[in-house]
Order: sequence, then C-alpha cells, then structure tokens
Amino acid sequence: MTPIPDIDAFEERAAIVEYDGGLCRSDAEDIAARAQGFRDAAQFFEALADYVISKKLT
Repeated sequence: MTPIPDIDAFEERAAIVEYDGGLCRSDAEDIAARAQGFRDAAQFFEALADYVISKKLT
C-alpha cells in the first residue's frame, strides 16, 4: 500500500538535508521521499497529486 505523503515533513527533511548535508535540492528531495517510504521524489509527488485530486491513495 502507498504511504500517505506528508508534504510538511517532506519539505522540512529536504531543506535540512540540502542545507546541512550540502546536497543539491533534487538529491535532498529523493532522500526526504525515501524517509517516508517512497522510491524517490517523483513517486512522492505522484502519490501526493493523486491524493489531493482523489482524496484517496491508489
């Protein structure tokens, strides 16, 4: 089952990893997405969009 995407936690984690870890934003977003159980940021954003539009997870 797809985890529920948490945009606040995602943005916070990505910012911390980017700033403290010195990574580029896209790498930081991939790490933040994996912390929530997603493969990468692309899968996170896809699940987030689906959830916002349909109010359910696919």
